[in-house]
Amino acid sequence: MRKICVVTGTRAEYGILSRLMGKLRDSADVCLQVVATNMHLSPAHGMTVNEIIADGFNIDFKIPLPLDDDSPRGTVKAMGEAMKGFAEAFASLDPDMILILGDRYEMLAAASAATIFGIPIVHLHGGEITEGAYDDAIRHAITKLSTYHFTATEEYRRRVIQMGEEPERVFNAGSLGVDNIRNEKPMSISDLNASIHGLIPDMDFDLKEGFMLVTFHPVTRQPEEAEAQTRSLLEALDEFKGLQIIFTMPNSDTGGRQVADMIRRWTGNNRSRSVCVTSLGRARYYSALSHCGAVIGNSSSGLIEAPSFGIPTVNIGDRQRGRVAGNTVINCGVDKDSIKSAIEKSLTPAFLKYCREEGENPYARPGSLDFIYNQLLTLPATKHTPKHFHDLRF
Repeated sequence: MRKICVVTGTRAEYGILSRLMGKLRDSADVCLQVVATNMHLSPAHGMTVNEIIADGFNIDFKIPLPLDDDSPRGTVKAMGEAMKGFAEAFASLDPDMILILGDRYEMLAAASAATIFGIPIVHLHGGEITEGAYDDAIRHAITKLSTYHFTATEEYRRRVIQMGEEPERVFNAGSLGVDNIRNEKPMSISDLNASIHGLIPDMDFDLKEGFMLVTFHPVTRQPEEAEAQTRSLLEALDEFKGLQIIFTMPNSDTGGRQVADMIRRWTGNNRSRSVCVTSLGRARYYSALSHCGAVIGNSSSGLIEAPSFGIPTVNIGDRQRGRVAGNTVINCGVDKDSIKSAIEKSLTPAFLKYCREEGENPYARPGSLDFIYNQLLTLPATKHTPKHFHDLRF
C-alpha cells in the first residue's frame, strides 16, 4: 500500500482537500496519513481538528504551533516549531509521498522537512501570483521543493514550467474546490439558519437570501496597513444598513489578530444584522455561498470558488493581485469610497443578472478530483527522486 501523507493547517485548505482525502482513505491501494497543525489545533481558531475527526479521518500526527504572537518574530518562531514537528512526524510515519496545498508558512516548513527526508512532494495550486502577501514567495519556494505539481489553470501550469520544473511532472488539474462544489448539495436557507444558530446560539437574527459573506485577511506585505484597511472596509459596510453580513475570521497570518479584534468589535455593535464565525466548515460555507448576494474581502475563495455560484465578488486591495480572476470579480482599492462603490455595483440587478447568466470560472475543469487521485496512485514515489532544471529556449 502506498503511504500518502496529507498535511493540513487551515479550515479552508482542509475543505478543499477533504473529498480527495476521503477517496484516498477508502482506497484499497492507499494508506492515508493525516498530519494536522497550526489553526486546526488552536482554540482561538475553532479547534477545527475536530471537524476532520468528525468527517471520519484519523489524525496520525499533531503539530501544535505557538500562535499567541502574530508579529513577524512570532510567525518565524512558529515556523521553527513546525519544522521540529515535521521532523518527528516524517520520521515516525515514513510516508511514500506528502500532499500539500497552497502557500502558507507551515506548508513551507513541511516541504523543507520532506526535502531533507527525500520524500516526494505533491503540490497543489502552484504557479499562482498574490503580490500583496508573502505567501506569494512561499508558494514559489514550495514549487522548487516539490516533485509533482497540480495547477489550477493552464496559465499557472506554464508558469511552473517557466520556473524550471519538468513539464511531464506539471499537470493542469483545475481546482479541487470547484470540483467539490459540483458534488455538494447546499442546505436550504432554513437549514443553514438552524445550523448557524446551533454554532452561535446567541445570534440575534435569521439570515435572508442575499446576505453578504465577508472574509478579510491582513495584507502581509503591507503589515502597517492592516488597521487602516480593515477600518475602511467596516466604514464602507456602515453605509449599507439594510445588509446582513457574515464574517469568516482571518487566518493566523502576521497581523491577523488585530483584524479579527476589529471585526469582533464591529459585529458586536451591529448584532441585529451581522455575526462573525471562526469557521463555518465546508458544508455551511458552500451553503452560504449558494444563498449570499456577494462575497466581499480579499480571500482566494472569492476568485476561485464564488464564481461557480454565479455571484459577484468584491475583491479588495492587493492581497490577490496577479491571480487569475473571472468576469464576476470586481476589483477595488482599499479606501472606503472604492469599497463602497464596488459593493454598490455588486448589488445592482444588472450585474447580478450578468453573473448568473454569463459568469465564468477560469478554475473549473471537470473531473479534477478523479484526475488527481489517479495520478497519486500511479506517479513514481521513489525516495530522493532527482530533479532536473528544465530550461526554456529563447
